[in-house]
Amino acid sequence: MTHRLSFLVAGLAAPFVLSACIYVDEGSEPVRKVVVEREVIVETGPAQDDRLNATLWAQQAVEYKATTDGIYALAAMRLDEALADPEWTAAPDLQDGAYQDLPPAIILDADETVLDNTPYAAADVLAGEPFSPDRWNAWASAGVAKAVPGAVDFTRAAAAKGVKVFYVTNRDAVTEEGTAQNLRALGFPMGGNVDTLLTKGEQDDWGSAKATRWAVVAKDYRILLMLGDNLGDFTDSYKGSPSERQAVYEANADKWGREWIALPNPGYGSWESAPFGHDYSLPEDQRLQMKHDQLQPWPERP
Repeated sequence: MTHRLSFLVAGLAAPFVLSACIYVDEGSEPVRKVVVEREVIVETGPAQDDRLNATLWAQQAVEYKATTDGIYALAAMRLDEALADPEWTAAPDLQDGAYQDLPPAIILDADETVLDNTPYAAADVLAGEPFSPDRWNAWASAGVAKAVPGAVDFTRAAAAKGVKVFYVTNRDAVTEEGTAQNLRALGFPMGGNVDTLLTKGEQDDWGSAKATRWAVVAKDYRILLMLGDNLGDFTDSYKGSPSERQAVYEANADKWGREWIALPNPGYGSWESAPFGHDYSLPEDQRLQMKHDQLQPWPERP
Protein backbone atom coordinates (compact mmCIF):
# COMPACT_ATOMS: atom_id res chain seq x y z
CA MET A 1 0.00 0.00 0.00
CA THR A 2 1.36 3.41 -0.99
CA HIS A 3 0.65 6.78 0.67
CA ARG A 4 1.29 10.19 -0.89
CA LEU A 5 0.75 13.40 1.11
CA SER A 6 0.30 16.96 -0.11
CA PHE A 7 -0.38 20.00 2.02
CA LEU A 8 -2.40 23.16 1.49
CA VAL A 9 -2.10 26.02 3.97
CA ALA A 10 -5.05 28.40 4.09
CA GLY A 11 -4.52 31.75 5.80
CA LEU A 12 -1.44 33.88 6.34
CA ALA A 13 -1.82 34.82 10.01
CA ALA A 14 -2.36 32.75 13.11
CA PRO A 15 -4.58 30.85 13.50
CA PHE A 16 -4.75 29.16 10.07
CA VAL A 17 -6.14 25.93 8.63
CA LEU A 18 -3.71 23.20 7.57
CA SER A 19 -5.20 20.80 5.00
CA ALA A 20 -3.48 17.46 4.28
CA CYS A 21 -4.49 15.39 1.25
CA ILE A 22 -3.59 11.71 1.68
CA TYR A 23 -3.72 9.47 -1.40
CA VAL A 24 -4.09 5.77 -0.52
CA ASP A 25 -3.18 3.15 -3.17
CA GLU A 26 -4.28 -0.34 -2.08
CA GLY A 27 -3.34 -2.15 -5.25
CA SER A 28 -6.52 -3.71 -6.64
CA GLU A 29 -8.78 -1.01 -5.22
CA PRO A 30 -9.13 2.45 -6.77
CA VAL A 31 -6.88 5.09 -5.31
CA ARG A 32 -8.70 6.89 -2.51
CA LYS A 33 -8.12 10.53 -1.46
CA VAL A 34 -8.58 11.42 2.19
CA VAL A 35 -8.58 15.12 3.17
CA VAL A 36 -7.75 15.96 6.78
CA GLU A 37 -8.07 19.50 8.06
CA ARG A 38 -6.77 20.82 11.35
CA GLU A 39 -6.68 24.37 12.76
CA VAL A 40 -3.14 25.26 13.72
CA ILE A 41 -2.20 28.05 16.11
CA VAL A 42 1.11 29.64 15.18
CA GLU A 43 2.95 31.75 17.73
CA THR A 44 4.18 34.93 16.05
CA GLY A 45 6.61 37.49 17.50
CA PRO A 46 6.39 41.29 17.40
CA ALA A 47 6.14 42.85 13.96
CA GLN A 48 9.21 44.53 12.51
CA ASP A 49 9.21 48.27 13.23
CA ASP A 50 11.85 50.79 12.14
CA ARG A 51 11.37 52.69 15.41
CA LEU A 52 12.12 49.84 17.80
CA ASN A 53 15.90 50.13 18.18
CA ALA A 54 15.85 53.94 18.14
CA THR A 55 13.24 54.07 20.90
CA LEU A 56 14.91 51.37 22.98
CA TRP A 57 18.29 53.12 22.66
CA ALA A 58 16.96 56.48 23.82
CA GLN A 59 15.07 54.88 26.72
CA GLN A 60 17.58 52.31 27.93
CA ALA A 61 21.10 52.98 26.66
CA VAL A 62 23.45 54.65 29.10
CA GLU A 63 25.44 55.59 26.00
CA TYR A 64 22.56 57.89 24.98
CA LYS A 65 22.45 59.52 28.42
CA ALA A 66 26.23 59.96 28.42
CA THR A 67 26.03 61.54 24.96
CA THR A 68 23.44 64.15 25.91
CA ASP A 69 25.21 64.88 29.22
CA GLY A 70 28.40 65.50 27.24
CA ILE A 71 26.64 67.71 24.72
CA TYR A 72 25.17 69.90 27.42
CA ALA A 73 28.56 70.09 29.13
CA LEU A 74 29.96 71.40 25.83
CA ALA A 75 27.07 73.87 25.60
CA ALA A 76 27.91 75.22 29.05
CA MET A 77 31.49 75.88 27.98
CA ARG A 78 30.38 77.53 24.74
CA LEU A 79 27.93 79.70 26.68
CA ASP A 80 30.73 81.10 28.84
CA GLU A 81 32.77 81.84 25.71
CA ALA A 82 29.80 83.58 24.11
CA LEU A 83 29.10 85.73 27.15
CA ALA A 84 32.72 86.87 27.15
CA ASP A 85 32.67 87.81 23.44
CA PRO A 86 30.29 90.70 22.61
CA GLU A 87 30.51 89.93 18.87
CA TRP A 88 29.33 86.34 19.31
CA THR A 89 25.96 85.46 17.79
CA ALA A 90 24.40 82.21 16.63
CA ALA A 91 22.14 84.01 14.16
CA PRO A 92 24.21 86.57 12.23
CA ASP A 93 21.65 86.76 9.40
CA LEU A 94 18.97 87.82 11.87
CA GLN A 95 20.95 90.18 14.10
CA ASP A 96 21.43 93.70 12.86
CA GLY A 97 22.31 97.10 14.25
CA ALA A 98 23.94 97.15 17.66
CA TYR A 99 23.05 93.59 18.58
CA GLN A 100 26.14 93.52 20.79
CA ASP A 101 24.26 95.69 23.31
CA LEU A 102 21.21 93.43 23.49
CA PRO A 103 20.63 91.11 26.49
CA PRO A 104 21.76 87.53 25.89
CA ALA A 105 19.49 84.61 25.01
CA ILE A 106 19.70 81.01 23.91
CA ILE A 107 17.21 79.10 21.75
CA LEU A 108 16.42 75.42 22.22
CA ASP A 109 14.06 73.09 20.43
CA ALA A 110 11.74 71.13 22.73
CA ASP A 111 11.23 67.56 21.53
CA GLU A 112 14.24 65.29 21.91
CA THR A 113 16.28 68.39 22.81
CA VAL A 114 14.86 69.15 26.26
CA LEU A 115 11.80 66.84 26.39
CA ASP A 116 12.00 63.05 26.04
CA ASN A 117 9.05 61.70 24.04
CA THR A 118 10.08 58.07 23.91
CA PRO A 119 7.03 56.86 25.90
CA TYR A 120 4.83 58.12 23.07
CA ALA A 121 7.04 56.36 20.51
CA ALA A 122 7.08 53.17 22.59
CA ALA A 123 3.28 53.10 22.72
CA ASP A 124 3.10 53.36 18.93
CA VAL A 125 5.68 50.60 18.47
CA LEU A 126 3.90 48.22 20.85
CA ALA A 127 0.54 48.93 19.23
CA GLY A 128 1.94 48.71 15.70
CA GLU A 129 0.50 52.15 14.97
CA PRO A 130 1.96 54.85 12.70
CA PHE A 131 2.44 58.40 13.94
CA SER A 132 -0.89 60.08 14.70
CA PRO A 133 -1.14 63.90 15.05
CA ASP A 134 -4.14 63.51 17.35
CA ARG A 135 -2.41 61.03 19.65
CA TRP A 136 0.72 63.17 19.57
CA ASN A 137 -1.19 66.30 20.61
CA ALA A 138 -2.85 64.34 23.41
CA TRP A 139 0.58 63.20 24.63
CA ALA A 140 2.06 66.71 24.41
CA SER A 141 -0.92 68.26 26.18
CA ALA A 142 -0.72 65.72 29.01
CA GLY A 143 2.58 67.30 30.09
CA VAL A 144 4.19 64.10 31.35
CA ALA A 145 7.42 63.93 29.32
CA LYS A 146 10.70 63.57 31.20
CA ALA A 147 13.73 65.75 30.58
CA VAL A 148 16.56 64.87 28.23
CA PRO A 149 19.60 64.20 30.47
CA GLY A 150 21.65 67.34 31.04
CA ALA A 151 19.03 69.77 29.76
CA VAL A 152 17.59 71.06 33.04
CA ASP A 153 20.96 71.76 34.66
CA PHE A 154 22.23 73.55 31.57
CA THR A 155 19.21 75.81 31.12
CA ARG A 156 19.03 76.65 34.84
CA ALA A 157 22.72 77.55 34.87
CA ALA A 158 22.20 79.76 31.82
CA ALA A 159 19.27 81.56 33.44
CA ALA A 160 21.32 82.09 36.59
CA LYS A 161 23.86 83.96 34.43
CA GLY A 162 21.20 86.33 33.14
CA VAL A 163 20.57 84.50 29.86
CA LYS A 164 16.95 84.33 28.67
CA VAL A 165 16.01 80.77 27.65
CA PHE A 166 13.64 80.40 24.68
CA TYR A 167 12.00 77.19 23.49
CA VAL A 168 11.11 77.30 19.78
CA THR A 169 9.13 74.15 19.09
CA ASN A 170 7.01 72.67 16.33
CA ARG A 171 4.49 71.41 18.82
CA ASP A 172 1.12 72.84 17.83
CA ALA A 173 -0.17 75.90 19.66
CA VAL A 174 -3.03 73.81 21.07
CA THR A 175 -0.46 71.94 23.20
CA GLU A 176 1.19 75.08 24.61
CA GLU A 177 -0.46 75.00 28.02
CA GLY A 178 0.42 71.37 28.66
CA THR A 179 3.94 71.86 27.31
CA ALA A 180 4.53 74.90 29.52
CA GLN A 181 3.31 73.01 32.57
CA ASN A 182 5.58 70.11 31.65
CA LEU A 183 8.66 72.32 31.31
CA ARG A 184 7.88 74.18 34.53
CA ALA A 185 7.32 70.97 36.50
CA LEU A 186 10.68 69.59 35.36
CA GLY A 187 12.46 72.72 36.58
CA PHE A 188 13.19 74.39 33.24
CA PRO A 189 13.39 78.19 33.48
CA MET A 190 10.41 79.93 31.93
CA GLY A 191 10.17 83.53 30.82
CA GLY A 192 8.25 85.23 33.59
CA ASN A 193 6.42 88.07 31.83
CA VAL A 194 8.13 87.17 28.51
CA ASP A 195 6.66 84.46 26.29
CA THR A 196 9.61 82.14 25.87
CA LEU A 197 7.68 79.12 24.55
CA LEU A 198 7.07 79.80 20.86
CA THR A 199 4.88 77.10 19.31
CA LYS A 200 3.89 76.38 15.71
CA GLY A 201 0.74 78.23 14.72
CA GLU A 202 0.78 80.55 17.72
CA GLN A 203 1.00 83.43 15.23
CA ASP A 204 -0.23 83.40 11.64
CA ASP A 205 3.28 83.28 10.15
CA TRP A 206 4.69 80.75 12.59
CA GLY A 207 4.75 77.59 10.49
CA SER A 208 7.05 74.57 10.61
CA ALA A 209 10.00 76.68 9.40
CA LYS A 210 11.32 78.52 12.44
CA ALA A 211 13.03 81.63 11.07
CA THR A 212 10.04 83.90 11.77
CA ARG A 213 10.16 82.89 15.42
CA TRP A 214 13.93 83.21 15.65
CA ALA A 215 13.55 86.74 14.25
CA VAL A 216 11.21 87.64 17.13
CA VAL A 217 13.93 86.66 19.59
CA ALA A 218 16.71 88.33 17.59
CA LYS A 219 14.89 91.67 17.63
CA ASP A 220 15.33 92.04 21.40
CA TYR A 221 18.15 89.65 22.31
CA ARG A 222 21.63 88.61 21.24
CA ILE A 223 21.27 84.92 20.40
CA LEU A 224 24.30 83.14 21.81
CA LEU A 225 23.52 79.50 21.11
CA MET A 226 20.97 77.37 19.25
CA LEU A 227 20.40 73.76 20.29
CA GLY A 228 18.29 71.10 18.59
CA ASP A 229 18.07 67.57 17.21
CA ASN A 230 17.04 68.39 13.63
CA LEU A 231 18.64 70.48 10.89
CA GLY A 232 15.49 72.60 10.94
CA ASP A 233 16.36 73.73 14.47
CA PHE A 234 19.23 75.75 13.00
CA THR A 235 18.24 76.71 9.46
CA ASP A 236 15.12 76.73 7.29
CA SER A 237 17.13 74.99 4.53
CA TYR A 238 16.41 71.54 5.92
CA LYS A 239 13.91 69.93 3.55
CA GLY A 240 16.16 69.12 0.63
CA SER A 241 17.48 65.83 -0.68
CA PRO A 242 20.21 64.02 1.27
CA SER A 243 22.88 65.64 -0.93
CA GLU A 244 21.34 69.09 -0.53
CA ARG A 245 21.20 68.66 3.23
CA GLN A 246 24.84 67.60 3.19
CA ALA A 247 25.68 70.83 1.36
CA VAL A 248 23.86 72.87 4.03
CA TYR A 249 25.74 71.01 6.74
CA GLU A 250 29.09 71.69 5.07
CA ALA A 251 28.28 75.36 4.41
CA ASN A 252 27.84 75.84 8.16
CA ALA A 253 30.82 73.78 9.27
CA ASP A 254 32.22 76.57 11.43
CA LYS A 255 29.04 76.73 13.54
CA TRP A 256 28.62 73.10 14.56
CA GLY A 257 29.73 72.53 18.14
CA ARG A 258 30.20 76.25 18.61
CA GLU A 259 27.11 78.43 18.10
CA TRP A 260 24.99 75.50 16.86
CA ILE A 261 24.91 72.41 19.06
CA ALA A 262 23.10 69.30 17.86
CA LEU A 263 21.68 66.40 19.87
CA PRO A 264 21.08 62.86 18.57
CA ASN A 265 17.65 61.68 17.44
CA PRO A 266 17.64 58.35 15.57
CA GLY A 267 13.87 58.05 15.80
CA TYR A 268 12.55 60.72 13.45
CA GLY A 269 13.36 63.99 11.75
CA SER A 270 13.88 65.50 8.33
CA TRP A 271 16.85 63.15 7.80
CA GLU A 272 14.43 60.20 7.77
CA SER A 273 12.08 61.68 5.17
CA ALA A 274 14.77 63.13 2.90
CA PRO A 275 15.31 59.88 0.92
CA PHE A 276 11.68 59.93 -0.27
CA GLY A 277 11.48 63.68 -0.81
CA HIS A 278 9.54 64.28 2.42
CA ASP A 279 6.47 62.98 0.59
CA TYR A 280 4.42 60.96 3.08
CA SER A 281 1.66 60.49 0.51
CA LEU A 282 3.79 57.83 -1.18
CA PRO A 283 2.92 54.21 -0.34
CA GLU A 284 4.80 52.85 2.66
CA ASP A 285 6.57 50.14 0.66
CA GLN A 286 7.77 52.74 -1.87
CA ARG A 287 9.11 54.97 0.90
CA LEU A 288 10.89 51.99 2.42
CA GLN A 289 12.46 51.06 -0.92
CA MET A 290 13.65 54.65 -1.45
CA LYS A 291 15.33 54.59 1.94
CA HIS A 292 16.97 51.25 1.12
CA ASP A 293 18.25 52.79 -2.12
CA GLN A 294 20.08 55.47 -0.15
CA LEU A 295 22.21 52.96 1.79
CA GLN A 296 25.92 52.92 0.92
CA PRO A 297 27.14 49.34 1.41
CA TRP A 298 30.55 47.74 1.40
CA PRO A 299 31.56 46.50 -1.06
CA GLU A 300 29.93 49.14 -3.20
CA ARG A 301 27.09 48.10 -5.48
CA PRO A 302 28.28 47.13 -9.00
